[in-house]
Amino acid sequence: MQIDQAEQVKSYLLELQNSVENKLTSADPSIEHQEDQWKRKEGGGGKTLSFTNGQIIEKGGINFSDVSGNKLPKTATQNRPELEGASFRGMGVSVVFHPDNPFIPTTHANVRYFEARKEDQTLCWWFGGGFDLTPYYPFKEDVVEWHQKAKRTCDPFGEGLYLKLKKWCDEYFYLPHRNETRGVGGIFFDDFCEDGFDSSFAFMQSVGKGFQDAYFSILER
Repeated sequence: MQIDQAEQVKSYLLELQNSVENKLTSADPSIEHQEDQWKRKEGGGGKTLSFTNGQIIEKGGINFSDVSGNKLPKTATQNRPELEGASFRGMGVSVVFHPDNPFIPTTHANVRYFEARKEDQTLCWWFGGGFDLTPYYPFKEDVVEWHQKAKRTCDPFGEGLYLKLKKWCDEYFYLPHRNETRGVGGIFFDDFCEDGFDSSFAFMQSVGKGFQDAYFSILER
């Protein structure tokens, strides 16, 4: 893997943050907005976008981070001793929207990328992320559309991938004390490096697009 591939992912993530922001402010023009550019002493930084007091969205966040370090923590290398002493870089975009209108569902989405390097060689890399939906008053048409578009997101990348990632999401967001899943689910993935970097990166981009297509269609209904 070439070193510029991390920069390629970073460029996409900043575009994704901007795209989600534009769709939100187009759907809810009166929403108040704050931007915070921050730096991390150990390496990296990010941009936090906070939204409040909209006519549709009460509170929301669209956050980008890109952090790095000279050495992975011990907890990250316990099961992978070959990564001991490796440097790392991790980046992602995380989205959460809490609507003012109880008939509009809350949503959460994120996409992320991680790589570990030693002596200018990439030892490992992977993608992760997903999106899920939590209605207060579930509408069948919203749930059906949400999962149809989640399936459409996954289908070009392998038969059965949607069902695998849907099951993973249901298990990841299971609430044992309530004996139920959180909301109506969606998709979730981690340690994703299927069919090489280009295909995995394309899947991350498909997830970013699929989330926007699904949620803003429901938001604007």
